[in-house]
Amino acid sequence: MSKKKRQLILSTFVQQYGTHANAWRRSETKAGGNPDFNEWANTVRLLERGKFDIAFFADFVGNSGDNIDRIGRHPRGGGFEPLTLTAALSQVTRHIGLVATVNTNFNEPYNVARRFASLDHLTGGRIGWNVVSSLSDGAAKSFGVDSPLDHAGRYERAAEFIEVAKSLWDTWDDGAFDHPNKETGEFLDSDSVHPIHHHGKHFGVDTLLDIARPIQGYPVFFQAGNSETGREFAARHAELIYAAAQTIEEAKAYYDDVKGRLAKFGREQDDLRVIPGLFYHIGSSRQEAEEKYQSYRDSYDLDGRRQLFGIDLSQYPLDGPLPENLPEPVNGVGRWRQAVALARRENLSIRELILRFSIVQGHRIVVGTPVDIADQIEDWFVNGAADGFNLKPSFLPDSLEDFVNLVVPELQKRGIFRTEYEGRTLRENLGFKRPPNQHLQRKAAKAA
Repeated sequence: MSKKKRQLILSTFVQQYGTHANAWRRSETKAGGNPDFNEWANTVRLLERGKFDIAFFADFVGNSGDNIDRIGRHPRGGGFEPLTLTAALSQVTRHIGLVATVNTNFNEPYNVARRFASLDHLTGGRIGWNVVSSLSDGAAKSFGVDSPLDHAGRYERAAEFIEVAKSLWDTWDDGAFDHPNKETGEFLDSDSVHPIHHHGKHFGVDTLLDIARPIQGYPVFFQAGNSETGREFAARHAELIYAAAQTIEEAKAYYDDVKGRLAKFGREQDDLRVIPGLFYHIGSSRQEAEEKYQSYRDSYDLDGRRQLFGIDLSQYPLDGPLPENLPEPVNGVGRWRQAVALARRENLSIRELILRFSIVQGHRIVVGTPVDIADQIEDWFVNGAADGFNLKPSFLPDSLEDFVNLVVPELQKRGIFRTEYEGRTLRENLGFKRPPNQHLQRKAAKAA
């Protein structure tokens, strides 16, 4: 178990304008034009000033172009590809972890392992990988996937993908390049090289990586999974889980379930942290915070967005009930079931379900003064419902500035969040062990 004192993990879901779908329409927002790196850099520097663990970059790759009207109302293409962005951000930040999303359906292990190894060295050991295996219809059309794998098949491929990537990162011992001998002409000791020969169901790889082992050993593995298959995958491979829950009872049930699966994979409780998504509305008074929350709901444009996890609901009355016997989506099965259960339990209309669940992707919403927000965060943290949170600021930069300036000091005062970064790498700041080279482990086991 880690000896590091348990402390709150704070991550933020960084988007161009914020997580509100209409954030770009605000009068004070400079919208449009080509992507501006300085805007992204300023947001991440703000997070670093707040001592956050992670700036998290999602990636919803692939538009089919089938619905231009909908795309026209909800802008895409204003951001950067996550790996490229984190490479640039590595040069303007010093401490914060940078987590990039990479989908295992549209890549090969060698390319991904090579890029993440490069990024880990560029960042000084601050890179993380959000492993995604979802496959939207738009993404399939963008990449010419005619016969996509099913839900279980995609997770199976992702698992093999990770194992191959780990083997590639381990093709060099730590410090393999530290002792070049100019007199003998030996740049490195050949015993420190471990080519891989992998021939599995999805990948065949006979090679070794062309860059030194990552500073962290492996990037920190981030994953979101709420279905049964997703939970099992997370318990086996993930180190941070981006989860969704609206009540503490839901959160504790998920937390206990996933943590309870670790032992069968030879993992300890501290090897996996659960950080649910968190929407928030902060006010100088509770009334002001509630007014902000109501304004958030009222300003949400439902035109062209009557979808719930990819299921089109536009043919049904917006103020009518959720129909029976709807098909389950290809992606987000776990959250879809949460949404349906909520609609049935509280007899919600489609409009109210979208406002209560869909626009916050099933995540928790906290509303109140900075003290109220800190109280609610601390409640979940100390009562076994979360190890931290992945914040979803409605509007950038002001929603995030409010949290950094008003809530972070309150959390620090309570002793549950850092006042300074303790470690050099993302793994060290999170209190995770550095994974040893598996080839040396096997060699040591054989010698024993």
